[in-house]
Amino acid sequence: MLRRSFFTLAAIPFATPALAMPRIRAVNNAAGIALRGFDTVVWFTEGAPRRGSAAFAADHAGATWHFASAAHRAMFEANPTAFAPAFGGFCAFGVARGYKVDIDPEAWHIEAGTLYLNYDRGVQRQWRRDIPGHIARATANWPRLAEA
Repeated sequence: MLRRSFFTLAAIPFATPALAMPRIRAVNNAAGIALRGFDTVVWFTEGAPRRGSAAFAADHAGATWHFASAAHRAMFEANPTAFAPAFGGFCAFGVARGYKVDIDPEAWHIEAGTLYLNYDRGVQRQWRRDIPGHIARATANWPRLAEA
């Protein structure tokens, strides 16, 4: 019994680095998948959210992004800054208020060619009351929040 416990404890240091891999904080990702697997190009091309597929994946900014088609992946890879959402895909209103929170893919808005995502539609209504002001505050807060 003592021998089995010793070997179990001896294996822990080797398993810990894999478990402790840091999550990229500047991109809204869970388990390394950006935006819960939603295709960021679709908001621009179809005007609605749609999940992408691991079959059409690309790595960018330390996360894996999924796309609905090879064409969308190619568009993103050619110009990721044109399609990646502002503030790493975190709720833009939250960033404007000084914190990072997840998003509802249905609560989105494109302003001057940039995709902004929000926590939910209620928050999105607040966001729309002063989009320029919220963008200015979020832009000022983002450098501090990006790696927090």
